[in-house]
Amino acid sequence: MKVTQYFLYTRNRPDRSCIEEKWIQDAIENPIRTEKQKDNRIRKWIYVKEVNKYLRVILLSDGVTVHNAFFDRNFQE
Repeated sequence: MKVTQYFLYTRNRPDRSCIEEKWIQDAIENPIRTEKQKDNRIRKWIYVKEVNKYLRVILLSDGVTVHNAFFDRNFQE
């Protein structure tokens, strides 16, 4: 999985260290929603049953490199 330095830095935060790489990969491959941001980055969401939360993954415009991943408290299907 390609990632940015920012992703590696934020991965150390207590609220993000529990996010499993498998969940990130699932969001990339099988999102329940995908949106393109104004800066051409790509947002993808999945629902993670194990923690009962929605995970948002932000990819760079190449659609491959993970820039950010976090549980999105405001997401609504």
